[in-house]
Amino acid sequence: MVRGFRTFSDFEQSGEGIATNILADRLRKLQAAGIIVAEAQTDRRKLSYRLTEKGIDLAPVLLELLIWGARHEETGAPCAVIDRMAAHRTQVLAEVRRRWCERDPVPFLPKFAEPHAPRARSRAGRKSVSDAVAPYRR
Repeated sequence: MVRGFRTFSDFEQSGEGIATNILADRLRKLQAAGIIVAEAQTDRRKLSYRLTEKGIDLAPVLLELLIWGARHEETGAPCAVIDRMAAHRTQVLAEVRRRWCERDPVPFLPKFAEPHAPRARSRAGRKSVSDAVAPYRR
């Protein structure tokens, strides 16, 4: 939701490739767990999903998973963005919470480039230089 996805179709078109029945089931489970709430939009024909207080409290955990994932897998996330988020965790979390409280519709995270196919790692298990710059290529 920090990427700006709010409706079923937003999630469906996010590029994750998730089947609609699986997406619907996951949204129902998140609602049942009290992590998200579905709110009718002004035209009442669409639902907009929003994190609850319980859901926004997961932000520190999700931030750590985002940083970890971007460091260990090809995600398309620019290295500079991830490095700034890692260096300024407290400020990032404060901004995420502020936007949630104010219902700010502007996505916190930009759309990342599509991840590339996995590349060979160096002997030390670290990404090679070409892996490190891959998110900056188009």
